[in-house]
Amino acid sequence: MSSNAGGERILVVDDEPDIVALVAYHLAKAGYRVSTAATGTDALHAAREERAALIVLDLMLPDMSGYEVLEQLRAAPPTQDVAVLMLTARKEETDRIRGLLLGADDYLTKPFSPQELVLRVGAILRRLTAVASASSSLLAIGALRIDRDAHRVTVEDQEIELTPTEYKLLLLLAERRGRVQGRAQLLESVWDAAPDIQTRTVDMHVQRLRGKLGPAGDLIETVRGFGYRMRAPERRLR
Repeated sequence: MSSNAGGERILVVDDEPDIVALVAYHLAKAGYRVSTAATGTDALHAAREERAALIVLDLMLPDMSGYEVLEQLRAAPPTQDVAVLMLTARKEETDRIRGLLLGADDYLTKPFSPQELVLRVGAILRRLTAVASASSSLLAIGALRIDRDAHRVTVEDQEIELTPTEYKLLLLLAERRGRVQGRAQLLESVWDAAPDIQTRTVDMHVQRLRGKLGPAGDLIETVRGFGYRMRAPERRLR
């Protein structure tokens, strides 16, 4: 089977040997280098030492939950940007939403198709590569361009005038593209406010920001009851 994988390191974290073997086999077959861990403690150590490009993370581990592992990954600078695909038998929507809010890039439930898992891993890594390929100062998402050095935003080459708060909000959503950002989380990051400040402030700023961005405002998606997410536009084949 041909593969577009570039030999990236994938860390598979699960305490079920059969699941680990199945996932590792199909990822290796697709061209990835695979490491494994059976506990949250081992996973955190491996993530720091091996610099994995992506972690396939089970929620139910013997020493700590996958949520706790994810929180620690996102809190530590060496691992805060590592991609995470959660793989679990827990199918409740609340579990999925919690994982996404904590910073998971995707969520797949057991039983699962190994081929689908490989495709999802590839999709996550392609998206991250596309973001990293932009210059350090310029962030491009569809028709939207953010020049971080000049604090300049354009849509279809037309400059958009934003307030400092609107710019900071847009930049945060763009840099965390594909990940749900809760209202309380946005208040803390953009306004340096405690979570008990009124979250309606976020909604009002997002509404104004969408209006100023025009057609590019559709890039900011509402995740009902939780917050917002900057989506990636579909890439056209040339």
